[in-house]
This record gives sequence, structure tokens and C-alpha cells, in this order.
Amino acid sequence: MNKLFKRENYLKKIRGFYNDTETIKVITGVRRCGKSSLMQTVKEELTDQGIPSEAIIYLDLDSRKYRSIKTDTQLEQTIDFLSDFDGIKYLFIDEIQNVVGFEEVVNAFRGEGDYSIFITGSNSYLLSGELTTKLTGRYIEFEMFPLSFEEYLEMKMFYGQTVNANLVIELNNYLLEGGFPKALQYPSISDKRTYVKSVIDEIFEKDIKRRIKIRNSEAFQRVRKYIINNFGSTTSISNILSDLQKAGIVIKRETLNRYIRALTDAKIMYECDRFDLKSRKSISGEKKYYLADTSFYFAINTDNRINYGPALENIVFVYAKSKDYSVSIGRIGKLECDFILRDNQMNYAYLQIAYTINESKTTEDREFAPLEAIRDNYPKFVMTTDYLMQNRNGIKHVNIMDYLKNGQLF
Repeated sequence: MNKLFKRENYLKKIRGFYNDTETIKVITGVRRCGKSSLMQTVKEELTDQGIPSEAIIYLDLDSRKYRSIKTDTQLEQTIDFLSDFDGIKYLFIDEIQNVVGFEEVVNAFRGEGDYSIFITGSNSYLLSGELTTKLTGRYIEFEMFPLSFEEYLEMKMFYGQTVNANLVIELNNYLLEGGFPKALQYPSISDKRTYVKSVIDEIFEKDIKRRIKIRNSEAFQRVRKYIINNFGSTTSISNILSDLQKAGIVIKRETLNRYIRALTDAKIMYECDRFDLKSRKSISGEKKYYLADTSFYFAINTDNRINYGPALENIVFVYAKSKDYSVSIGRIGKLECDFILRDNQMNYAYLQIAYTINESKTTEDREFAPLEAIRDNYPKFVMTTDYLMQNRNGIKHVNIMDYLKNGQLF
């Protein structure tokens, strides 16, 4: 077996639950982001800790060996057959959505008290009402994302690839190529984009098409392309319906809502809601959509030009999510704060993101003004690619590459 690149950001979240037999560990994330490799790494770490091989049961339900397992009875019988160990058994099931009724099976083995269970699979199945209804309070979700900028650089070195000393060049490469681990192994940008396009198609065929009825495939594809092409832009359902109608695509509001829900369930994209800092209330309707990976945009477009505003916002948004921050967009009167971040200790931070503020005083003022209008004492940051810092009025100017290399705000 090839040596695996360790995704330490996720492993450190799971390690405390390795021996937990009361809680099912559910690993979610967009297809091809590395869920299976993460689970293999957990298995390797258990082996390194001295857990005997007979105590580890690993079922890859997409493999030739186990792909015939389609029913809950077949799954249960297979696990029983392999459970020839007295003590805690470590049960790994990859692509569990292939089995109808898997929820009751994994819950039954959890109830026996001597199985530590890890599962991965298609998100639109794993996060369905069936799972949450039957396993409420009995599972923990660990959400994965494609490679962060730091992981992208580390994995290039892991594969023996050259990392440019100029991190701005590497940041551009990262925005264009994206963070899918497999894409990193292809030499040309054309091959990388072909691969990412195949990931998009696979998500549609295996996660979305099998899950919901799409009567008008062309309309769905247009909605998907519209959302991807307008990532990072403020929008609403009404605006999307209007723009689609202008393009000759007429669909009902409930249909559009269903399509967007399918895209977010499959984790192709994420919603980011607005928050009014004066009223301390969420603003209904208005929101932005960010992509699980910026390569989705470049895979379906021929344009190589990077619109740095939304692109940099996107990678900061995904990075913040990978650190388990809650993220929203702030409005202060007519001004907008790119992100409000909140951790699980209810600490807040405010972020403005731009490519540079060193072009002119006007550019600098535009980025600092929204943060200066916020009248509380939570930390405030302007993030850019600049190395000449312009701290002012208690607002910290931070290099975005430094932050993306495992920076902490709290």
C-alpha cells in the first residue's frame, strides 16, 4: 500500500474518539476530498498503537471484495463473520450508502458496546433524515474539505514536487488547481481540470440524480453553472430566478430551492448568511454561496483569470469552516464586513479580505472602514497578500498566506 499523506487537522479531531464504542464516527465531505484516505490513516494509527489486525474490520463497499453487499442483512452477516476477536473491535465501513437500511445495522453493533465504528459515504445519503432520526445523539460528524493551502504545499513536498519560494505564485496555483488530493498527482493543468470535471459529473450521477427527481436536466445544469459562476456574490432566490428567466430558463421557486439544497447536500457549495450587526439579527433571503473548492469554477470555464475578491474569500471561508468556525457575512449600515467568525467558545472575529491595500489610500480606507464602524472589542483583521503591514485603529493587517498556513485568530 502506498504511504498516506496525513491530514493532521482532521486526525487530531478524531483521535480522542478512537476507542469510543458509544459514538459512531461519521466522516463527511465533498466526493474525492480524502475521506477514505483519512479512514485508512486512522486504521494505520491504530495498528501502530498495537491494535491486532484481527480486531480491525475494514469494509470498502466499492471494492470488488465487498461490492456485492447491498442489503442490511448481508452487511450484518459479513460483520458477524469477521468479528472473531474478544475485546474492542474497530469497524470501518467506507461508502456505506451502498447498503439499504445501514442505519439500523450500525446502531445495533454500536449498542453491543464493543465496537468502535467509523463510517464514510455520500453526503446526500449520510446526512439524510433517516440517519439523524435513527442515530440522534449517537454519532459525531467530522466534516472534511479539500486540501487547505497549507496542506496543498505539504502534499506537493510529500510527492516530491517543487514548491515555489514565492508563496504568491503558489497561492495562484492553488486557486486555479484547487485542493483535490488526486488532482495534485496530474502534471498538467488540463489533466487536473479534466479530473475535477469528472468529480462534478460523478457527484451529479451518484449523489444527486439518484437522490432526487430531476425532470429537467438542462435546467439543473444551468442552475449549477449559475451558482458556481457567481460564487462569492450576494444573491437571493428571487435574483437567481430573475437571471435564469432572462437566460430563457423558467423554473418554479420550490424547484430552484430543491436544486440548491441538492448542491449543498452534496457539499459542492455552502451557503453563507448575512447578519445585521446593528440589529443583531440575521437578514433573511440575502446570502452568498461559496464553493467546496475553487477548481469547480475553473473546471467548467475556459477563463484562467482570477477574480481575487471572491476567490480569496472562498479559500478563507473554507479554511475557517475546516477549523470549525461558524461563518457569516456582516452588514453595518451600508458597509459590509466580509466575514464574522465565531468559535465554539463564543469568541468572535471580524475579517476583511482583499488582494492588496497598498495600491492607494482609497483602497486601504475601503477595507478598514467597515471594521472601524463595528463598535465592540472583538478582534478585527484585514487579510491581504501584502507583506508591508498597515495596522490602524486596533485593526490587525495580516498576510493571507501566513494565516492559511495554520493561522489562529482566537
